[in-house]
Formats: sequence, structure tokens, C-alpha cells
Amino acid sequence: MKTRRKKKKSVIPGFGISMGTTMFLFSIIVLIPLGAVFLKTARMSPGDFWAAVTAPRVLNAYKISFGCSFIAAAINGVFGLILSWVLVRCPFPGRRIIDGLIDLPFALPTSIAGIALTAVYCENGWIGSLLARIGIQSAFSILGITIALVFVGIPFVVRTVQPVLEGLDGQYEEAAVMLGAGRGRTFLKVVLPELAPALITGFALAFARGIGEYGSVIFIAGNIPMKTEIAPLLIMSKLEQYDYNGATAIAVVILMMSFAMLLLINLIQRRADRLARR
Repeated sequence: MKTRRKKKKSVIPGFGISMGTTMFLFSIIVLIPLGAVFLKTARMSPGDFWAAVTAPRVLNAYKISFGCSFIAAAINGVFGLILSWVLVRCPFPGRRIIDGLIDLPFALPTSIAGIALTAVYCENGWIGSLLARIGIQSAFSILGITIALVFVGIPFVVRTVQPVLEGLDGQYEEAAVMLGAGRGRTFLKVVLPELAPALITGFALAFARGIGEYGSVIFIAGNIPMKTEIAPLLIMSKLEQYDYNGATAIAVVILMMSFAMLLLINLIQRRADRLARR
């Protein structure tokens, strides 16, 4: 007599309903709006689309948005790692307060952040006046845009690296030191490979946030055409001019370029994760 195999019960009760609800919400929140952007752009002729996305003003906005986002994400990668290390490995008075302030860019409205950064970094501001004395213009320049993107992106790096750093076993570091490795070699050979996947993830998140950032940038950027004009601002300008085709065309290019770069970063992250496991 054949024995019937018992059907394994799903860990999640009602998996079908849960999965269907998740896909439904994901579709109406993400897939359908993104699909509408592509459908709107598909109505344009290839010549009109190419003219809209390759205008000199638009190309310069791409360069500023992607360039400043990449630089800001790289800066956040370095200082976010240092800040995470200090918060995890160096107990000091007021650490919990600083740890809580890391999330301030998440809670603070972006427009308020932009106004605050402009007030501090303008020529009459606390920091801007000091930089102006040595001939550095911070507000209404590429530097100002980068500063704003560093401000909004730093929590992504800290919050992805910090949990991994807290979970590291200190025995490996102690073993490396006992075998004669110095602090620098121990960090590069033992600690950094374990943190690399999380660090790359934080970099990718900060980079993606910077590309689409609008509120905190428009005030400190000055929005000077061909100098400090970002791509999201061009989209808003075209929407205000009822040029919906031009706005969606620029949005599609930004979306595709962002997806391509995030895909590349994810591939690098997977490779770094494999190397760390060896």
C-alpha cells in the first residue's frame, strides 16, 4: 500500500492570498506608474524622443545629477564606514544621541534641509563665509549640490553597514593580531571583506537617492541653466510648461540609466559577497 506524502505546510499562513495581495499592491504602487511613463513616451516619434533627451541643456543636467550623485555616494561610503565604526566600536558619552541624529535626513522634509544647508553654506553663512575667504563658493555651485546629496545619503550607508559591523565576531580580528598582522592589515584582510557587500549596498542606495533628489538640492544649487541645473528640476520645469512628453522622456532616460547602474552595482556586490565567503 502506497503511503501518501504529507503536504508541507507553508511557514506563512495563506501564502497564496499574501502573495497575491503583495503583487497587487506592488503593481499599483510601482509597476503601473512606471509602465504609464513608458507608455506615454512610446507615443512620441523616435526623432522627437531623441531631440528631447539629447538637448544640450538636458545632457548637462544628466552630467550634473549623475556626477554629483556618484561623488556624494563615494564620500558617504568613506565617512559612513568611519561613522559606523565609531558608533559600534568606540563607546563614548552621547553616542545614542548621535546615533539617533543619523536618521534625521529621513525624517526632515527635504525642502527644510535645503533651506538650512543654503543658510549655512551661502556667502553670509557660518561655513560659507569661511570658504568664501579662501575663494571657494559652496552654495549655488556644484559643491553645494554635492553637499546636499551627502546630507541626504549618509543614513543609507550607516544603516546598512552598522548591523553587519555589530554582528562581526571579534575572534577573527584577535586571531589576525595574534598571528602578527597589524591594525591596517587586519582591517583590510579581515574586517573590510565582511563589510564590502553592505558597503556597496549603502553606496547604491545613496547613489539612487541622489539621482532623484529634488527638494534639498534646488535651494542650494541656484538652478543656473548649463551650470547647476539638475535633471529632476528640468522634469518639473517641463511639467509646469505642460510639456508632458518631454518630461516623461527625461524621466525614462533617468530611470533606465539608474536601473543599469544599480544592476551593475548589484553584480559587483554579489561578486564581493562570493569572495568574502571563500
